[in-house]
Amino acid sequence: MDASIFGNTPLQQCSYLSEKYQCHIYIKKEYFNPNHTAKDRVAWYMVKDAITKKLIKPNDTIVEASSGNTGIGIAYLAKQMGYRSCIFVTRNCSKEKLKSLQALDAKIVLCENSNGPLDKNSTQYQARAFTKINNNSYYTDQYNNPENCRAHYETTGPEIWEQTSRKITHFFAGIGTTGTISGIGKYLKEKTQYIKVVGVEPKGSILAQYKATGRVIKSDTEMEKIEGIGRKFVPGIINLKAIDQIIQVERTRTIQTAMDYYQHTGMLAGFSSAAVLTGLEDYCIDNPVDSRDHIVLLFADYGDRYLNSLYHTLNIKKTAYDEKFS
Repeated sequence: MDASIFGNTPLQQCSYLSEKYQCHIYIKKEYFNPNHTAKDRVAWYMVKDAITKKLIKPNDTIVEASSGNTGIGIAYLAKQMGYRSCIFVTRNCSKEKLKSLQALDAKIVLCENSNGPLDKNSTQYQARAFTKINNNSYYTDQYNNPENCRAHYETTGPEIWEQTSRKITHFFAGIGTTGTISGIGKYLKEKTQYIKVVGVEPKGSILAQYKATGRVIKSDTEMEKIEGIGRKFVPGIINLKAIDQIIQVERTRTIQTAMDYYQHTGMLAGFSSAAVLTGLEDYCIDNPVDSRDHIVLLFADYGDRYLNSLYHTLNIKKTAYDEKFS
């Protein structure tokens, strides 16, 4: 498999946001990867590592627990390289992602939640249990697999550094598995500690509090649904030293932000990307930016995967989906 098809995604200055915040704001467009998501990098690194270590062989099944995008990357590689795939997703996974997984011949298992490996109804628990009883399978486990971080440390971080001519002052990304922000943040911090690395998650997630206190405090507060980000458990790969701050945003505001961005730019931001835009707005209220600042926002995917869940009020043609996913 030619690794060059992954990464090297464009970084483009956004005139709308730059004018709004009176500084230089850039979008790292990860939806230019083969499967239109940042998770293509992660899937490639995890599968490549498993092959190198002889953990999988042809016709084996590669297993992952995913909100959709990593699963799509895994399913794509499996189909291209002679493996099978089995992806565990929650029942509220977007119909667009489910359709993509189906097109890639993935076995899809719908679970009640993604609340971590201790919850028997979660994607993570079910994926691990499946692997234990199926000898010819391998669980890539993106929440604990260091290749998740390494993919972004070795590729996305250096790309951003060079594409901004080493002028980047702030980096924003949504936080789900924490691999993206941990890998990129680590790379950028090694270049200069003055760069501010800011994560964004939904209200009710636990990682902002974990970052602030270093402790996991159990809460019955329901996490607001912003697909792709937010956790009720701490992923094993999180690197708190690489993250300066985690901002929590509301689902309703995130939806409105997505609509505003579309009206001004004609671009459909993915759900987590819209959350990043909301987090940027909140950050700038408390931390006034300078006209010399160069801020990079990572857009993990594009909004066409959320036509039903995020952009359903817009007059955008929707694809017909199998009744199985209705």
